[in-house]
Amino acid sequence: MSTSTPSPQTSRARWVEFLVLVVVAVVVAALVGTFLVQTFYIPSPSMEQTLLLDDKVLVNKTAYRFQPPGRGEIAVFEPPLEWSAVPGQSYIKRIIGVGGDHVVCCDPDRRITVNGHALDEDYLFPGDAPSDKPFDVTVGAGSVFVLGDHRSASGDSREHLDAANGTVPEDRLVGRAFVTFWPPTRARSLSVPATFADVPAPR
Repeated sequence: MSTSTPSPQTSRARWVEFLVLVVVAVVVAALVGTFLVQTFYIPSPSMEQTLLLDDKVLVNKTAYRFQPPGRGEIAVFEPPLEWSAVPGQSYIKRIIGVGGDHVVCCDPDRRITVNGHALDEDYLFPGDAPSDKPFDVTVGAGSVFVLGDHRSASGDSREHLDAANGTVPEDRLVGRAFVTFWPPTRARSLSVPATFADVPAPR
C-alpha cells in the first residue's frame, strides 16, 4: 500500500485555512467581549461575601438594552463623574432601588426599606449593619441606587448623596453580573435575593 505526500499547494491551502480560522475565532471573541459578554474581576472587598476579592464574573452587556434594571441585581457600571473615580474604572454593586423608588435607612429594626418594604438582607457581610448612616432618597427616573454587600467597606450611593442623591444614571450601566466562574470552587449563578420579590411598585 502506497502513500502520497501532500503537494506544496495542498499544504499551503491547509495553512491558509488554519490562519483564517484563527482570525475568525479572534474576531468572534472580540465581538462577544465588546457587545455581549465581558469578564470582570472583583478589585475590592466591597461585595463580600457574595463576591470575594479577585473572583471573576461574567457580565451580560445586553441585559439593560432590552429590559430595565431590576432591584437586587448585581450591576457593573461606570461611576458618575461626580464620584471622582479613577478614569476608566468600573464599579460593581447591588441595585437596591430603581426609578421612582423611595429608599430609606433605616426602620426601627435597622433595616433598609424600599417603598415601605423592609429588606431582609441575609447577603450582607457578617456583622455589618445595613448602613452606618441614615438616608432618605427618592430615585429619579432613569437612575438606580446602589450599595455594596460589605457595607462597611463599600464606597457606594451613600457616599455621594450630595450628587443626585447618590444615584447612577442607567446609561452608565455596563451590564448585569450573572455568574461567578473563577475560582472554579466558587462557580455559581448570581440570582436576585428573595426579599426583593416583595417590594411594591412606587406610589
